[in-house]
Amino acid sequence: NFILSIFQKTLVNNGDENPDRGNWTNKTEYILSMIGYAVGLGNIWRFPYMAYKNGGGAFLIPYLLMLVLCGIPLFFLESAIGQFCSQGPINMWRAVPVLQGVGLSMVMVNALVSIYYNVIIAYSLYYMFASMQFPLPWSSCSSWADRKCSSLPKVYCNVSGVLMTNWTQENITCPSSNKITVSVESPSEQYWDHVALQRSSGLDETGPVVWHLALCLLLSSIIVAAALIRGIKSSGKVVYFTATFPYVVILILLIRGVTLEGARDGIDFYIGSQSNLTKLTEGQVWKDAATQTFFSLSIAWGGVPTLASYSNFHNNMFLDSVIVTVINDGTSVFAGFAIFSILGHMAHVYGKPIGNVVKEGFGLAFIAYPDALAKLPISPLWSILFFFMLLTVGLDSQFAAIEVITTCLLDAFPNILKSKRAVVTILTCIIVFLLGLPCVTRAGIYWVTLIDQFVASWVMLILALMEIIGFCYIYGVNRFIKDIEMMIGKKSFCFWLWWRACWLFLTPCIIAVILVWSLVIFVPPTYGKVQYPAWGLALGWSMVAFVLIWIPVIAFYKVIKAKGNFCKVISLCSPSEEWHPYLDIHRGERYSKNTAAEETVSDNKTEDKKM
Repeated sequence: NFILSIFQKTLVNNGDENPDRGNWTNKTEYILSMIGYAVGLGNIWRFPYMAYKNGGGAFLIPYLLMLVLCGIPLFFLESAIGQFCSQGPINMWRAVPVLQGVGLSMVMVNALVSIYYNVIIAYSLYYMFASMQFPLPWSSCSSWADRKCSSLPKVYCNVSGVLMTNWTQENITCPSSNKITVSVESPSEQYWDHVALQRSSGLDETGPVVWHLALCLLLSSIIVAAALIRGIKSSGKVVYFTATFPYVVILILLIRGVTLEGARDGIDFYIGSQSNLTKLTEGQVWKDAATQTFFSLSIAWGGVPTLASYSNFHNNMFLDSVIVTVINDGTSVFAGFAIFSILGHMAHVYGKPIGNVVKEGFGLAFIAYPDALAKLPISPLWSILFFFMLLTVGLDSQFAAIEVITTCLLDAFPNILKSKRAVVTILTCIIVFLLGLPCVTRAGIYWVTLIDQFVASWVMLILALMEIIGFCYIYGVNRFIKDIEMMIGKKSFCFWLWWRACWLFLTPCIIAVILVWSLVIFVPPTYGKVQYPAWGLALGWSMVAFVLIWIPVIAFYKVIKAKGNFCKVISLCSPSEEWHPYLDIHRGERYSKNTAAEETVSDNKTEDKKM
């Protein structure tokens, strides 16, 4: 009768297995949401440059190896945790209460990252609207340009102490020693600085709000709020478009790109005959491969366990993890062909080497690629498609970031906020919008870069390492494997032998090496040639402290709350009574009230013997 009542309630609640929190309407929506979250802007504007920089096709060897050793194990770990307990990144640490601050740190990361990601979406919206004219406004130097603006390099000839600009037209032969090349800025670069950003000279010069960016920021916030108004029930429908459309655009741009003159040279430099296998002997290449794999999957942001927490309990999250991570890496490689085919054409038009036109990050997305698109026939069409693609890729990641925050709030106060999800979502988006306004002032790009360099970088490595320590060492890998088998069934010893090796040794060692290396070679961030003031760097470190401080603070608070009771202090490293599958029907004997405490003692003894 108990099982029958559960089944009847499930049918009444829109087919949801978990009527309290809700579930994905179907498996497709979950997979698309995961892909949309994992595939971010870094796949499009960072990976192609990393591949070019680190030996082209040769870079795929360490990149794929790091996917197997680091990417898939961490993604599998986080998916299993979220699906098992059906809770967000804070409550999932009921498994190891002393480390619950790690979950709070994840939420803080999402809060800060969602601010600057919202701004990047605003940039994409602005450029998409600006593309709706012919010719494209950055195709030539206009009234907004200064004297440095030029589509071609300026070369002067020093003739008897007089600099001549038209010496080629006067049939004067100029010795190479007399040629003086003056640095110029392309129209697309000046449009980005002078029109889109209205960039100031540095972080010290804040300036007024750039209103066209502020309006685009508002529109971005409205889109995100509308898509998440009903949580996964509404965002699950939106991702049918936002998660698939980028692939359509990349394919269109690739087909158009490979038909252009010079495209083959671009692809050769990206991943073709110009690949340099000797690069594999350099440690930096392996570090870049591990870093790119790690960050492209958005590990330790809390998004993976949050999205997985809405899955059915017996969903095969292992297969899902493999599918999502492989598609993520494949997307990076696929996007690189579209990017470099058109950059190759741009280099051909300018008569420059590929290396002189290749950029990464903002430089690729808003300077180099728009410049290349401006050289194509029907340029507004290609530009609109490209920036609409950036918009949809950014939105998918933003959906997950906001969902992490709202899920944690709903899990913390279910009785109060459950019926007010729409209000919570709207208020969250309003706060993110208001906090993003400093990032759309004339110094806004400096704030965006500061958050990106300090918060969305090696801080993630610390959180991921804490995650492995917490669940694989303190909670216990054997107990964790038993939890997974409750969801996907028994697996062979050989199957778990590989994952034990990854979770207990290979993955944490790779993360530790990358973390130490990143800190050793850390250099203060800059934007182009603009240096940050001392107070700006101090603010960056303050953001890092704001994210990580919750780990020791929460641990200290829980120890103090134990009032010196040794047994209570020790119990902080054991699962709390609230750690179990969300629904009674899934708890079985392992998580019944009579056996939970016994298993905790038994598993701890087993782990001690193995250590």
